[in-house]
Amino acid sequence: MSTTIGAAKAPAISPLSQLADDTDPRRWRMLGILALAELLGMSLWFAASAVSAQLGARWALSTSEIGWLTAIVQLGFVIGTAISALLNLADIVPSRRLFAISAVVGAVANAMLLFSTSFAAALVCRLLTGFALAGVYPPAMKMISTWFRARRGLAVGTIVGALTVGKAGPYLVHAIPGAGETPVVLSASISAVIAALLVIALYHDGPYPFPPRPFSWGLVATVVRQRPWRLATGGYLGHMFELYSAWTWLPVFVAASAAASGRGEGAGSTSLSSGVAFAAIAIGGIGCVWGGIVADRRGREWLVTLAMAASGACALLIGLTFGRTLWLLVPMALLWGFFVIADSAQFSVLVTESVPPHAVGTALTVQTSLGFLLTMVSIQLVPPVEHMVGWRWAFVMLALGPVLGIAAIRRLAKLRE
Repeated sequence: MSTTIGAAKAPAISPLSQLADDTDPRRWRMLGILALAELLGMSLWFAASAVSAQLGARWALSTSEIGWLTAIVQLGFVIGTAISALLNLADIVPSRRLFAISAVVGAVANAMLLFSTSFAAALVCRLLTGFALAGVYPPAMKMISTWFRARRGLAVGTIVGALTVGKAGPYLVHAIPGAGETPVVLSASISAVIAALLVIALYHDGPYPFPPRPFSWGLVATVVRQRPWRLATGGYLGHMFELYSAWTWLPVFVAASAAASGRGEGAGSTSLSSGVAFAAIAIGGIGCVWGGIVADRRGREWLVTLAMAASGACALLIGLTFGRTLWLLVPMALLWGFFVIADSAQFSVLVTESVPPHAVGTALTVQTSLGFLLTMVSIQLVPPVEHMVGWRWAFVMLALGPVLGIAAIRRLAKLRE
């Protein structure tokens, strides 16, 4: 997440004092509006990935090239985040206006995918989509934090949960029999435009505004020297190594498993695979809300350690369900989808607590850029591993992320004690 979330750091006051601050009766309505807008707007992220099989057939793409339909979105997001930070857009442009403009730009870039005549043109469309999403995803964290203090973990977790369900949306559309590239891509663009209208018409910032915390190259060295920041970011990188690879390749794994078990013929199989993929990603929305509640009660280090341990175990075990009955595969996919994202919102808070207040924006920008750049590597690692060892063992390497992430967070917890 970028500098726009930098202000999401909760004040250093007691939970009871914070609880007394959350009294504005409009806060839940604003949470609902913003969560719905995030759900609709973030449907752009996997719009191409949901129809990657059709796009791959159109341009005769390899598995690795298909992976770039998602990886290039990550790159666009990093570029957008960096430019937003360098120009300090979050403090110059009102958040709701930045959100709305970005959602519309993303909708247009996504729709242009349907007019792409080559794989290269499609990659440009996806790059621009990711660039625009840098103005949809991070600003929402700051926006909702202006309404909540005592329940900020829950509020931010709800936003991340909503955008997780939104990312799964294209798979739900693709699960409709006969739904090809056009309805999947256009429905995502239309959803993003509706998200922009919702925010412009109905949302406004809450009673807890934040002082500007801009990015500064001069503060990068200061941030990196902070051992708590390095440990918190280490945990985040372990989380990100697994997360987007799981989201990108789990739908492909499900389809390949269905084919291996003899259920992979016809449109019915495509609908089934897309339906399972939607459920496995979307259930992470519930996981995010659960994670926010637990983090507020038990502590962020405890929550992220539990979530990474559970998701890492799923990465190790899900391959054993390959080619077997759906009664084994689906529960494991749902469990993985629940835990792999449940801790995501809490890493930014850990980072904000690990550096001086004036360096928060810079700390979050560096953290986010490193995390999303890493996902480009991990996404592209899966195809060659799958080629060598097959889908049964392809996801095992992703467990390395949670293992290293847990080690970093445990050191962070000991350091704080």
